[in-house]
Amino acid sequence: MTQEEKQRLKEWKEYLKDIANATPVEVSMTESEKMRKKAQLEKHPVEWIRYFFPNYAKYDFARFHVKAINRLINNDDWFEVLSWSRELAKSTVVMFVVLYRVLTGRNRNVILAAATQDAAIRLLRPYKANLEANGRLKAFYGDQVNMGQWTDSEFILKCGASFLGIGAGNAPRGSRAEAVRPDILLLDDFDTDADCRNKTVLDKKWEWWEEALYPTKSVSEPTLIIFCGNIIAKDTCVARAGAKADHWDVINIVDKNGNSSWPEKNKPEHIARIRQQISTKAFQQEYMNNPISEGKIFKNLPFGKVPALNKFKFIVVYGDPAYSNNKTEKKNSKKAVCAVGWYKGTYYVIKAFCASESNDNYIEWFYTLKEYLGSEVPVYFIQENNTLQNPFFEQVFMPLVRDKNTLKGESLHLKGDDRKKGDKATRIEANLEPVDREGRLVFNEDEKSNPHMLELIDQFKMFELTLPYCADGPDCVEGAKFIVDSKIRETTAQVDTISAYELIDHSKRL
Repeated sequence: MTQEEKQRLKEWKEYLKDIANATPVEVSMTESEKMRKKAQLEKHPVEWIRYFFPNYAKYDFARFHVKAINRLINNDDWFEVLSWSRELAKSTVVMFVVLYRVLTGRNRNVILAAATQDAAIRLLRPYKANLEANGRLKAFYGDQVNMGQWTDSEFILKCGASFLGIGAGNAPRGSRAEAVRPDILLLDDFDTDADCRNKTVLDKKWEWWEEALYPTKSVSEPTLIIFCGNIIAKDTCVARAGAKADHWDVINIVDKNGNSSWPEKNKPEHIARIRQQISTKAFQQEYMNNPISEGKIFKNLPFGKVPALNKFKFIVVYGDPAYSNNKTEKKNSKKAVCAVGWYKGTYYVIKAFCASESNDNYIEWFYTLKEYLGSEVPVYFIQENNTLQNPFFEQVFMPLVRDKNTLKGESLHLKGDDRKKGDKATRIEANLEPVDREGRLVFNEDEKSNPHMLELIDQFKMFELTLPYCADGPDCVEGAKFIVDSKIRETTAQVDTISAYELIDHSKRL
């Protein structure tokens, strides 16, 4: 053996030892007591899992786990796709289900397919290890290790059930356990980033699934098919399978209300720390099943020095209040307020707020910007107020402003932007993309490390016409630019009109 092989063997033995230590056998039970307990546990699969895998199931299951376990155990002829984000234990839960079905005699022939043979072996590893070392499984179901038919990629249990791990493209034809065709087809870690970037490769892999692996199943006998994988691109084998499955379970690390989907394990502070340490693009892809690309529409987004405030003729502070009144994050809903000025043909985003916030804190942003901008320049305070939002503007936001004015001794006046805006995505692209392309949309370099400004930049980077990611920040900037342009036209027209009257009056005097 090479040194590397010796090291791997040592690690394997330690892995087995950990499993054995985590699953102590209740030696005091009689055989009849053991049989009663076994029957009782098999009637309740979730309890079966908790008893036989205490080292894996150390956190309470979330509701979506329990629902999936019941679906996969109660349906013999079933096709399910699990697109659970990272840290939601999709492969582990599937292992529980597969071992339950095999050890209780429901299935006999399991094929696990992955992107490569090595990946398939890695995914089979915990199955093989538990069958070798899990003391409770051995106590209740006997020693299943079948020496001579026990390799990393293929092993046959003493009960007759078999496991085979193969990589995409390998030949699975004729795979049988005695006379039983594959009755569990498990695909995990099947998509890769590289494959999804090449449609030809992706098509070839999908053809292998449909034309080589899928036909190994019996036509007349039930088969459980499980695809495990995140949605890592717009076109993936997982997404294609999801379109054909009996059930496609898409679970993100946070739910639609911004709460942890598995709070027993993933605390809000843990999720927040992940957000801080990786890009929005990476977080959306790996933890939110939302693959998004950067730079397709807004390609520049430069930071630059903002002129002195007294050089601006006026500044517009514009707010987009979204709809919710909480701090939970929704995929396409954030409140935004930004201060935008125009100078010598360039639009400057001077300061911005962009986050999931309460209505009260949203209104507070206006006061923060009022103080930040000071008295050096006239400021217009505007809020989006379309047909849907009008009742909220009058009934919710205006009372908040009046109360804060009284409390703070301020005189902030908020006006509604009542224009009919039309389609959000095309409006943002049409009105902002040209000025970004020309380098005339500049973000304040002094705000480069401000999380609100970074969120705004991220929203611009992720922007597409399909709105795969929140676009309330760009929508807010577009609203501010519209008001800026309107005020420029108004002031220019006013000057022209005065000049004309003065000219007429002068001619009369002559």
